[in-house]
Amino acid sequence: MKIAIGSDHGGYRLKVYLKSLLEELGYEVIDVGCQSESSVDYPDFASLVCESVLTDKAGAGILVCGTGIGMSMAANRQPGIRAALCHNEYTARMSREHNDANVLCLGERVLGTGLAESIVRTWLQTTFAAGRHVTRIEKFDK
Repeated sequence: MKIAIGSDHGGYRLKVYLKSLLEELGYEVIDVGCQSESSVDYPDFASLVCESVLTDKAGAGILVCGTGIGMSMAANRQPGIRAALCHNEYTARMSREHNDANVLCLGERVLGTGLAESIVRTWLQTTFAAGRHVTRIEKFDK
């Protein structure tokens, strides 16, 4: 599976770390930027990751900023995107199992690399439970 990853300056270092992890795990990574810690506008990179997911260039997306809040807000403005801001393995698992999240949002200034790695692994390994959750998700874009 291909995974699109993007960050702003506040999430750049964690993005670089996660990109390396994803490649080690055998994923093809589409890095949409940013490419340094120089100040940029996070909505631009949220849009690029979401576009990759919505056009099936990537099967999932990961967005990183300082807190993850801005990225999740920007991503969720796009119909068809179900971005989840996760702070632990439980929220990562539930975002996939119950909400079929297709974009994971993380905060570099909130998480250490160890916890972020565990969240990403959990998120990628969890599948959607479907069932009663399908009807609820279908209401998102109405």
